[in-house]
Amino acid sequence: MLALQQRLIDLGYFLTAADGRFGAGTEQAVWALQKAAGLGRDGVVGPATLAALDAGTLPAPRTTSGRAIEVDLDAQLLLAVDDGVVTRVVNASSGNGKPYEALGRTQRAVTPTGDYSVVRQIDGMHESTLELGSMYRPKYFRGGWAVHGSSSIPPWPASHGCVRVSNAAMDWIWDTWGAPLGTPVHVY
Repeated sequence: MLALQQRLIDLGYFLTAADGRFGAGTEQAVWALQKAAGLGRDGVVGPATLAALDAGTLPAPRTTSGRAIEVDLDAQLLLAVDDGVVTRVVNASSGNGKPYEALGRTQRAVTPTGDYSVVRQIDGMHESTLELGSMYRPKYFRGGWAVHGSSSIPPWPASHGCVRVSNAAMDWIWDTWGAPLGTPVHVY
């Protein structure tokens, strides 16, 4: 288990530490690897997942210079990119495309594609103005859409449109990597 965790960390998959236990953080990192390799997202470290790990599978960034957040909606991954190099690969969950009710209006749960930047951020828990729940340390990139921490990040699209990552990953983005106001956010 320690070797698996250390290899994920060495490749750049987000995991706080190699502790020898297959907990939620390790599952998130395995899902991210499976997504990057185009495998089924079951969290099981079987032969195909081990082969992807051994091959050093990483997604290719689109950003070639500077620091940027990239969100790959097809893969459901968030990439932290520095000067064209993927620094971290994070399991993410974006808009599921389904209709939902908010403040008496029907909305559709979509994550907008395009090139944005962090325009607003809240360093703490924040309640959605649409009464959709809590967001941990959100970094808004377009109107009410944000990258934010959550306790629920399944390996498929499940949000109302924001990009969910684990609370630990959001702490890493804020406290270690840094994504200040103005950081580019590319959603594709």
